[in-house]
Amino acid sequence: MKVILSGGGTGGHIYPALTIADQIKKLRPEAEISFVGTKQGLEKDIIPRYGYPLKFIEVAGFKRSLSLDTLRSVGKLFEGLYDAWQIIKRERPNLVIGTGGYVCGPIVFMAALHGIPCCIQEQNAMPGVTNKILSRYVRKVFLGYKEAGKYFPGKAELVYTGNPIRTEILEHERLAALKELGLDPEKKTVLVSGGSRGARSINTAMLEAELALSDRQEVQVLHATGDVNYEKYMAEITKRGGVGKNIIIKPYLHNMPVALAAADLAVFRAGAIGLAELMAKGVPSVLIPYPYATANHQEFNARAVEAKGAARVILDKELNGERILEAIEHLLLHAKELEKMQAAAKSLGKPQAAETIAKEALALIKD
Repeated sequence: MKVILSGGGTGGHIYPALTIADQIKKLRPEAEISFVGTKQGLEKDIIPRYGYPLKFIEVAGFKRSLSLDTLRSVGKLFEGLYDAWQIIKRERPNLVIGTGGYVCGPIVFMAALHGIPCCIQEQNAMPGVTNKILSRYVRKVFLGYKEAGKYFPGKAELVYTGNPIRTEILEHERLAALKELGLDPEKKTVLVSGGSRGARSINTAMLEAELALSDRQEVQVLHATGDVNYEKYMAEITKRGGVGKNIIIKPYLHNMPVALAAADLAVFRAGAIGLAELMAKGVPSVLIPYPYATANHQEFNARAVEAKGAARVILDKELNGERILEAIEHLLLHAKELEKMQAAAKSLGKPQAAETIAKEALALIKD
């Protein structure tokens, strides 16, 4: 049995595909799994580290305005379709799964034209353009958010699964995580991260908040600034008099599953997979959606979680030290409200999403 997965450009498309692939391998150890991507996307570095073969096609994303680059992208699209056709003809897969990003367009489309069972996984509450188009040709669409369903009016079966997350997210308990991180189990832990590269606006606001929370007995903050922001952040906070031992500032958190297990409250962007991990652990959050995300999909994600009572949303343009401090202090002072948010987050969690997707996708194959 041969399975091809494709999703590229960013980690938000690649890691869900890898998580699904791992689950397929658990369910069907004999499956030959390979990936399709481009030499320009992050997949060229990430996929081989996980031991899966990666085949390349030529394709480029479309700009949202008509230009010479748009014409070049059209040319690349036809090249990508030809490359995809060659891969399908050579590999003859039994199943093709796309997880978003323009790279999965040609391979899923060509597979569908050849009558091969295909499905896609959409991580966000506001779907990407590629998945909207592909939904008309695939058998199943796996939804990370129920709210995305209305954007897929085709004949494909819509299956609300939640977003696939790494299995190690669920492996750590709170007390053991706090001990590993050297944190005080008697204090509420606020986890702050703007993503792997950090977020300047969150860092700027948190600097003011951390100065105010310094040496407070009831709270501790674990803040990842991002490598590129760390030295400047530390220089500024030192210039302002520094902070107490309850404020831990790191350039990067190399073991995010442990940090999530220790967290009572998170200050995060609203990327789909990061939110799925928060929900799986039942961590309530203050969300600051990235304002330049395609089609503003991070705000749609954040609002969907907020509507269920698991988060508070502050728009990036409204973010400052006073707003973030007020949000954190309010939740720390109102224990029952925080507990309700934790319960709401936990109810939204779909820790078995990858297994569900793998089973539903494999069911399309006629043995």
